[in-house]
Amino acid sequence: MTTFDLIPHPSSSPGPVRSIRVEIGFEDRGFTLRYRAVGEIDMVDIPRRAKPARTDELWRRTCFEVFIGKAESAAYVELNFSPSTRWAAYRFTGYREGMNAAMECPAPKIAVARKNAELALTATIDLSWIGDSAPPARLALAAIIEDRAGGKTYFALAHPGEKPDFHHPESFACDWMKDAT
Repeated sequence: MTTFDLIPHPSSSPGPVRSIRVEIGFEDRGFTLRYRAVGEIDMVDIPRRAKPARTDELWRRTCFEVFIGKAESAAYVELNFSPSTRWAAYRFTGYREGMNAAMECPAPKIAVARKNAELALTATIDLSWIGDSAPPARLALAAIIEDRAGGKTYFALAHPGEKPDFHHPESFACDWMKDAT
């Protein structure tokens, strides 16, 4: 597995989570992502477990995300995973353009575990629905952590702007081909 540490956006409120580490296991047809948030987990507003289902606007609460793009294209896919086990998938034709629900995306397998000062979410994703057989070349990893008072901390691999923006092209800081080896 390849490991990445997410960093909070400088404008985010200092929330109860001190760190988020993401482990990625790359596979032929997709990958497994394991997000590990460490901190005062009792202070995190964790959505209640629900029946796994495609659900919009998960980003409004505690949520883990991955953005997937090809090297020579502005198009990308966004996947959201909630600790409730709800999920969402969207296609974009370019930076925040042409958003459509990716209805062809099969349901990811999501497992959630909470132990002491850690919240872990593991999502296994088949990416064959994205298109051609070439693997995605660039990834952006992100998380939104909401505390019980409603404050939000935005974590990502990179924060290129003054405001949190996980869609920004410079947020795609993971190179699939380089980081998978």
